[in-house]
Amino acid sequence: MATPPPTSSAPVFVPSPGLHAPGALPPTAVPVPNVHDSLWSRISNYASEHKAMVYTIGAVVVIATAGGIYYVTDQKSKSASGKAGSAAGKEKAKDKKKKDKKDKKKKDGAASPEEKEVKPQAKVETEEEEKLPEITEELLATLSEQQRKDYAGRLKAKGNKAYGAKDYDNAISLYSQAILCKPDPIFYSNRSACYNALGDYEKVVEDCTAAIALDPEYVKCLNRRSSAYEHLEKYSEALLDSTASCIIDQFRNEAAAQAVERLLKKVAETKGKQMLEGKTKRLPSATFVTNFLQSFRPKPRPEGLEDSASLDENSGDYHLRKGLQCVEKKTADAYEEAAQSFEKAIELGTSEHHAALAYNWRGTFSYLRGNSDAALEDLAKSIELDPSLTQSYIKQASMRLELGDREGASRDFDLALQQNKDDPDIYYYRAQLYFIAGEFGDAAKDYQQSIDLDPDFIFSHIQLGVTQYKMGSIASSMATFRKCIKNFENVPEVYNYYGELLLDQQKFQEAIEKFDKSIEMEKSQKPMGMNVLPLINKALAMFQWKQDYEEAETLCKTALIIDPDCDIAVATMAQLLLQQQKVKEALEYFERAAELARTEGEIVNALSYAEATRAQLQVQEKYPKLAERLQQGAGMR
Repeated sequence: MATPPPTSSAPVFVPSPGLHAPGALPPTAVPVPNVHDSLWSRISNYASEHKAMVYTIGAVVVIATAGGIYYVTDQKSKSASGKAGSAAGKEKAKDKKKKDKKDKKKKDGAASPEEKEVKPQAKVETEEEEKLPEITEELLATLSEQQRKDYAGRLKAKGNKAYGAKDYDNAISLYSQAILCKPDPIFYSNRSACYNALGDYEKVVEDCTAAIALDPEYVKCLNRRSSAYEHLEKYSEALLDSTASCIIDQFRNEAAAQAVERLLKKVAETKGKQMLEGKTKRLPSATFVTNFLQSFRPKPRPEGLEDSASLDENSGDYHLRKGLQCVEKKTADAYEEAAQSFEKAIELGTSEHHAALAYNWRGTFSYLRGNSDAALEDLAKSIELDPSLTQSYIKQASMRLELGDREGASRDFDLALQQNKDDPDIYYYRAQLYFIAGEFGDAAKDYQQSIDLDPDFIFSHIQLGVTQYKMGSIASSMATFRKCIKNFENVPEVYNYYGELLLDQQKFQEAIEKFDKSIEMEKSQKPMGMNVLPLINKALAMFQWKQDYEEAETLCKTALIIDPDCDIAVATMAQLLLQQQKVKEALEYFERAAELARTEGEIVNALSYAEATRAQLQVQEKYPKLAERLQQGAGMR
């Protein structure tokens, strides 16, 4: 299984769930770097064409095919969460559920435990029942098999009546005697219901386990044991039971589906906190850092920090210049060296007119390491030293937005505009705020304002085109990108993002042509620091178009050779493997994605994928008959 919904602390700069535009922090565990809901749309089409069954659990999309099951994230609105299939599918599931109830009653020879717990039989005891002896080992030795069966049925009936009267201790005694006569899974289930009412969750687990040992696909006991495990804060065990229950019950039980989503979050949060405590703050991939830094318009170095300037190697200014030189190289090693240089510049102390810039850059790299508190402190110091350095306001606003403080971010943009209303970067990043909030009209206005102030910054044009696409103005969006290609024909990013829009429209051949063009230009222009996103996008296109897993994996592996820490490549590999039922290999990549995550929210998101995948693997190992039936494409009871 895989994928829960993103956490509330999702990366701020993601202008849409899939598009990694400039200034967008790629989400660690999002499986596709494509435009908004494109993956869900294409996977849905794939499922339809291959006669697959599609269910959703919260934001987790489950596709059951003849080859098994796999899971992807439904990037649509939360309002669709937890609903299984179309209206016709629901009606069919409803009819099937009624039939299953009848079959169950027929099999057991009586109503289900829950029905009897809620609606006990209003049967008047006969004189013979009142004189029912207490069952002991000695008495059992004298009874025939038929007598034991008769006693068991009568004891269960009396137990149900006691349960209905909330006389749980008496009901437990009666069910216990029934179990002595006949160890039936229903008797264990009924007794577990009594323990559940008394809050004795350890006993609930014991009885449900006994029932499941007799009937491995006893859905009610799986759900009840899951609930008991959750009360005992054994979230991984609870998740396994709820996952098994959902698969067995064909995802028709919405409460169980919601339990999976809830438990995934709890498991991930618990493990995420532990991981964060021992996690070393490190820079993300070079692709990640480059995408973020290039979203700010390049500015010339201040006077005194030019390459030709003579500076003392033991001065803060020397290390500030060294850091800026490293940033320009755009490689992982260079970014690490830059971070150390900015730290050294602050430690040694810079010239007064360079101090604000030094704090700005140290804060930037603290943020990239996932240390938002230190970053905000440095940016506040930068603003204090030089209020005219509007980039510090912009970065501070962006970080506040990632932390969920939209009002604070808006204030920072207002303060920046008071300093310089003609700074195009302010409008570019304020447009991101509107974009994330779904206010595309305002976003488009700010992107256009950014272009009017500086028409040479390609990423404002790209983002405007994406915004137009999100607004439904596909013709305008395509026109914007064609104009971009005409005016910025040597910029590889233009072809990559244009390719994403074409891929979203399933224009596969055209999309791949654009990705190939972008890859070719990246290789020639940036041999030491190639952006690997077009490689990943091409991988997704090959999978979606021709289901060519081999080529898709090769492209992702190439991306990881170039940029080993690229979280998008890692997550995409995990999804490709999962869709081929290579669950163990997929789990390794999902765990790697968690290691690469920067913030607690990203770690939890990545771990949710990992834990969901782990649950699927454990269900397959624990219920081999169920796994075999799924792989054969047979129905699930």
